[in-house]
Amino acid sequence: MTLRGNRVRLLAAVCVVLSATLTACSSGSTASPTTKGSATLASSVTDTFGPSSAFSPSSAAVNGSTDVYHCFLVDPHLASDRELVSSEFLPGAPKEVHHAIYFLIPPAHVAEARALDAGSNGRGWSCFGAPLNPSGTFDNTTWLGGWAPGPIVPHPTPAGTGIGMPAGSLVVMQIHYNLLAGTAPDRSRVRITTVPAAGSHLQELVATKYVAPPDLPCPTGVTGPLCDRQASIADLVARTGPQAQALLDAIELACSSDHDAAHPQVSGNLVSTTCSWSVDKSEHILGATPHMHLLGQSETISLVSGSTTTVLAKVAHYNFDGQVSYPAPAGTYARPGDKVQVTCTYDPTLRQELPSLRKLPARYVTWGDGSSDEMCLGTVGWVAH
Repeated sequence: MTLRGNRVRLLAAVCVVLSATLTACSSGSTASPTTKGSATLASSVTDTFGPSSAFSPSSAAVNGSTDVYHCFLVDPHLASDRELVSSEFLPGAPKEVHHAIYFLIPPAHVAEARALDAGSNGRGWSCFGAPLNPSGTFDNTTWLGGWAPGPIVPHPTPAGTGIGMPAGSLVVMQIHYNLLAGTAPDRSRVRITTVPAAGSHLQELVATKYVAPPDLPCPTGVTGPLCDRQASIADLVARTGPQAQALLDAIELACSSDHDAAHPQVSGNLVSTTCSWSVDKSEHILGATPHMHLLGQSETISLVSGSTTTVLAKVAHYNFDGQVSYPAPAGTYARPGDKVQVTCTYDPTLRQELPSLRKLPARYVTWGDGSSDEMCLGTVGWVAH
């Protein structure tokens, strides 16, 4: 695969709800107006969806893994084209829900999703990686929204924006369970507010995922079989599937000009990684969301335009249990040829200190889907300009 092919695959545009303003929204299947800036969108409908029965994450863990990714298929019964203008994830077992993403399944892929669900008699399916391609990496499945540890509140889209949901579409809730904190049965749900697409005049809210590859050697004086990078990656594949190796290789290749896995950027106890990505379209940037796991210390997402650098989001003291989205500075625009840079810093010594990690074997930590693995992800929300 070429470098360009990796970047296109990894930067497939996905939609996600990003807003700095949190407002209340109604529950149930009632119609109520939704305020979007100075305009009021009439005929809004709020519904709550979820699986028909509780799911036991521990029943799906394999090869000693403490992480489970499970997809649940729900039908919002869309008889006409709608625009999503607010969403809220309602975790049933917050201690073990690492994060959740809910995806749009358009009519063209409904049969594929129903076939996956039918294979488990309607109880969902294991889905490390992409929800409709469990053996692959990132795909083009549209994000409708998501949740990571932090406030459990509605997330409206920014004023004047929405996410299209064609008639007949389904929704997949992909939930990442981490069993280090508990194994209780879960019945999480998602609540969405939509308005008729016809006449709404809403701009399509889009987001792009920008990543950098964490490569965190075992700290000085810490030893073990998994401190060998290749042994650690083999264990990662055993726990989460072959897509882990494919995605790790793709990220390493795409970021090779900024990052050298053989020579991590180490300063004392801290290890940093960075990667720059070219912007392909003219964008009005609305906000950004940093994401790392338990070893994360700080993250910065920036827009680089010539000699000008605009910080889109900067978290100096990252808190996994308090993840939020940040509004971009007013009037932030990106043009083709500009770059988005994401930089993350970690403290690998926390594996020997955090209660949820210190009982696990020492390991060389790379990008991976598990809570005991790491990520360096910056999601940038935008509309066309």
